[in-house]
Amino acid sequence: MPTRQIALALLVLFTLLSGCSAADDPQAALDAAVQQLQDNLEAKDSGAVMAQLHPQFAAQQQFDGDWARRTMALLFLRHQQVRVLALSKNSHLDPTYSTKGHTEAQLALTGAEGLIPDSARHYAVKLEWWLEEDEWRLARLSWE
Repeated sequence: MPTRQIALALLVLFTLLSGCSAADDPQAALDAAVQQLQDNLEAKDSGAVMAQLHPQFAAQQQFDGDWARRTMALLFLRHQQVRVLALSKNSHLDPTYSTKGHTEAQLALTGAEGLIPDSARHYAVKLEWWLEEDEWRLARLSWE
């Protein structure tokens, strides 16, 4: 078997095994969901971000999913590049409810038309995730 086929087979096997371990470990799956949200925002993939939101999503106890979609559209139109820099983040499972997870993070959100950011803001955010059908979905978001 050529080396290329062996490498491809090992890569597929590793991907399958790592996918299984994340599903078996709720903490790892939660961490992966947080990272995926960051990646989706930086890729300016609003469809993927919206897929991560729970149908009952609420931000600041007043904004819904439509607000999130409009806000992303405005941000993505305004900036050619969007970066979400996690200065610190901590995710944990709720000790009382196994279907809830929480993330607290210090973020720097930057936007740029070229290589150098032309806007930057610091946020302290709190995210509440709900596990639904083996998938962590963002249900609550608040920031300062």
